[in-house]
Amino acid sequence: MAFMECFIRSSVLSKACNINVLMPQNYEADGITPGKRQEYKVLYLLHGLSDDYSSWMRRTSIERYMGNLPVVVVMPDVGRSFYTDMKHGLKYWTFISEELPLLIQQMFPVSTKREDTFVAGFSMGGYGALKLALNHPERFAAAGAMSSVTDIAAKFGDPRYAGWQFEDIFGSPELLAADGNDLFASLDKTAKAPQKPRIIQICGTEDYLWQDNLKLKDAFEKNNYPDYVFESHPGVHSWDFWDVYIQDIIKFFFQ
Repeated sequence: MAFMECFIRSSVLSKACNINVLMPQNYEADGITPGKRQEYKVLYLLHGLSDDYSSWMRRTSIERYMGNLPVVVVMPDVGRSFYTDMKHGLKYWTFISEELPLLIQQMFPVSTKREDTFVAGFSMGGYGALKLALNHPERFAAAGAMSSVTDIAAKFGDPRYAGWQFEDIFGSPELLAADGNDLFASLDKTAKAPQKPRIIQICGTEDYLWQDNLKLKDAFEKNNYPDYVFESHPGVHSWDFWDVYIQDIIKFFFQ
């Protein structure tokens, strides 16, 4: 695969942005012919609260795991925004859900079809992946979430999460559902929708977000959500865990 670091300008954010992109390069195997545009599947791979767009490439073997799959992998940067149009900050939800896909479709030979579009992430990025898939089930074939932040409302007022700045990002717990930021409310709606993305949720049993992930698992099961997989493995909130189990997500998506 080819690896590219892209420097773009976002009109939504009114600022320069960085994204990393992995691009298939096995032309013979892909059957590319001169003058014909190849449409690849696309995977949006999202980072966590303490990381950035470079983390997947620096901390995992994602390029090797993708192998010769005909998939463009897009790794954007959203700061510490929780993939949200922040109450006091920038409109990262509009950027990630609206502007970025259009830019990627303009710059790279990716399919615009739902069945060819995927999203995954860990921690804050797992929240972002679930948020995208559950709020836009008509756009995503599947979503993968590892060690995800799932219960935003429960974190308000908890001194252990004071540095996460939930008030600046979300405003208040009462605004979460209306703004599409409550995964449980979004799940209730998507469970009744005609199109439902396949979901794989993975968490380590020693992860500090383990109980929150079990709560979301229960919500999926109570909704009788089809094509939902939950995996639990020994492990904590770390790159050692995510580097291993992103491979399960890749298999769930593409094999």
